[in-house]
Amino acid sequence: MTDYTDLLPIANQAVDLAQGIMRTMQPGVLTAKGDRDMASEVDFAIEEKVRAFLAEQTPAIGFLGEENGNSGAEGGLMWALDPVDGTVNFVHGSPLCAISLGLITENRSVLGVIDLPFLGERYSAAEGHGAHANGKPITASSTRQIDEAVIALGDYAVGDGAREKNQIRFALTERLAKSAQRIRMHGSAAIDLAWLAAGRVDAVVMLANKPWDTAAGVAIAREAGALLVDQDGSPHTLESRATIAANAGLLPAILALVGEVSSPGARRLA
Repeated sequence: MTDYTDLLPIANQAVDLAQGIMRTMQPGVLTAKGDRDMASEVDFAIEEKVRAFLAEQTPAIGFLGEENGNSGAEGGLMWALDPVDGTVNFVHGSPLCAISLGLITENRSVLGVIDLPFLGERYSAAEGHGAHANGKPITASSTRQIDEAVIALGDYAVGDGAREKNQIRFALTERLAKSAQRIRMHGSAAIDLAWLAAGRVDAVVMLANKPWDTAAGVAIAREAGALLVDQDGSPHTLESRATIAANAGLLPAILALVGEVSSPGARRLA
């Protein structure tokens, strides 16, 4: 197994730069990205700063940003950045937003740093070295019963195909409401996965999988002991259509509920 820990200080420095911008800069002009989707000036400013820093520090590693796509080296390692995960929350003054920087190789996440600038929390992990919150080891929940589980649910869909996609999400929400202890919708994939790693939620169900959203969180949650899979139960990769995570005891019940609402005619979830 390759040791990626030497890249953690660089990733943390990159996220430090992003944190400084996010804490001091106003959202500014909003750029529409589609139906009820937007990017703020902060999104663009962070991505530009982090992209330039990582290009200088790790020129052999490619870069994928949510706002401006790919740059740098192709193949091999690639950074994946969501400059403001939870832009809608950020624009509305909610502290539930994050900076998410992951490292990907061979279609899998191997390192992640997630910072919650307005909550003073930073989560990090490198493959094979465990997960940490503010430097202290963290472990995912051991809850095995779904009626004792708090489940983080990804946002409802917007944009093209939202009506069809949300029929599945509404059906899943109904089933979870009947069986789970509580459902939470934080509006940030990075927060969902970081808090899964820390044991604050017991499972995560996102019927989507975008690399800038999930690369860091997948690495952190996996190192904290969670299992991460696609909707069919296969191991999670960048090509997965969904991001479903829990401990080994709870995951089968979660997957069963997802299977109930994912009929052959409603497979396009992302």
